[in-house]
Amino acid sequence: MNWQIPENLSFEKAINLTQDLREEMATGKISPSEIQTRITELVKSENGARGFLVVYLTDDHAFADSTSQSVVSALKSSPEIVSELLVKNLAMSSAMAITHRRNKNEEMARGSDSVRQQTTHLIKALKLDLITEKLKQLRNCASDEEGSYTAFFQRWGYDEQQRQVIEKNVSEVLDK
Repeated sequence: MNWQIPENLSFEKAINLTQDLREEMATGKISPSEIQTRITELVKSENGARGFLVVYLTDDHAFADSTSQSVVSALKSSPEIVSELLVKNLAMSSAMAITHRRNKNEEMARGSDSVRQQTTHLIKALKLDLITEKLKQLRNCASDEEGSYTAFFQRWGYDEQQRQVIEKNVSEVLDK
């Protein structure tokens, strides 16, 4: 396969590249060093990192369950981008589980729960101080409704119950 990252990588193209990478990983056609190289290239941009994480965190197969050293090292190569996306992913998946349950869509709620669990697993595997700092800021904003994530909460219109669950889930990650 020809692995080429376009200069102006779109979110959609990043998803496609990650899906191709997942297939190569599943069939054992790619070495750990090549996995690390490709993911490192993807996560250099926000669109690339978003595309990678969408596929990685929603995958039902071993791709997402095994956080290999190659994946961890690659994600650590762009700590600012990856940290911000993982923190927001934790919040969004927590809030969406509530929304889906309110809409009586348990299957979608379980999907959000799974993304939250995968995100938590990845956050713990990365062990980045920057993630810890951002999680604390997010938790404070969820409880005080003020801080660096105020615009994020306002953008998504999270209500009191959703903010409480976000605060609880972030606290669980920080306290372990």
